[in-house]
Amino acid sequence: MFAQVRHFPVLKRAAIVYVPVAALLLITLFPFYWMAITAFKPNDEFYNTTISPFVILHPTLDHFIILFTKTHYPEWLRNTMVVAIVSTAVSVVASTMAGYSLGRLRYRGANWLGWAIFVTYLVPPTLLFLPLAEVISNFNLFGWEPPLMNSIWALIVTYPTFLVPFGTWLLIGYFKSIPHELEESALVDGATRLQAMLRITVPLALPGLLSVAIFSFTLSWNEFIYALVFLSDVTTKTVPVGVISEFIAGDQYFWAELMAGALMGSVPVAIIYSFFVEYFVAGLTAGAVKG
Repeated sequence: MFAQVRHFPVLKRAAIVYVPVAALLLITLFPFYWMAITAFKPNDEFYNTTISPFVILHPTLDHFIILFTKTHYPEWLRNTMVVAIVSTAVSVVASTMAGYSLGRLRYRGANWLGWAIFVTYLVPPTLLFLPLAEVISNFNLFGWEPPLMNSIWALIVTYPTFLVPFGTWLLIGYFKSIPHELEESALVDGATRLQAMLRITVPLALPGLLSVAIFSFTLSWNEFIYALVFLSDVTTKTVPVGVISEFIAGDQYFWAELMAGALMGSVPVAIIYSFFVEYFVAGLTAGAVKG
């Protein structure tokens, strides 16, 4: 009886902590496991009912070889990388300037402007892609013909419209959490407002900036609606659109290539999160509770 009483806290901890965490990990990681076994499974094992669908008997790289040598996947990967990096850079710079202005400077209407920016982020993309498509189809950049439609520049111009509002809202709270005395001391020593911002405030806001960068990169990398509407040429598509549109033909699904492309497309985001997850969580929590 005493042994049972002594082990009760261990069982209670397992029931409260370990079992829910294990269940969450199983639900979260199972799609990646299914993509992996489908991508590495040879074709003759797909419809073999004598083999468990959760195992691979003879792993193969043939589907990845086909993906990179006989499809436009390398071009889709390059397009997605360019769009994500440029959109993230533009969004981080714009969000930093706007967040600093609304979070550190005092002027009439700053709070209302901050709320207006956040409300802009809440507007769903399904309501915006039609008017934005009209704008993109008539917006002539650098004299190109046709203007921007069917070009990755259409995505680079469009993505900051939903990245900057959230990044600005997050950085407003983060900039407010930094003591004003640090910046005021720099101003007293002769630094300009821009110098104080770049040398004092921005370095202290690095976790928040990394959070905005990770968030922006992830959304740009995985975005589907705008890329589907704005891009029609097979060579200009991004990974989310290319994999869905080119590996599904009517009722025929190229499951192995589709899963291989989806698996490769998820690797960059997973790597980024694994290296910067601590900064991401710190930036989100600071921006959520301060100000």
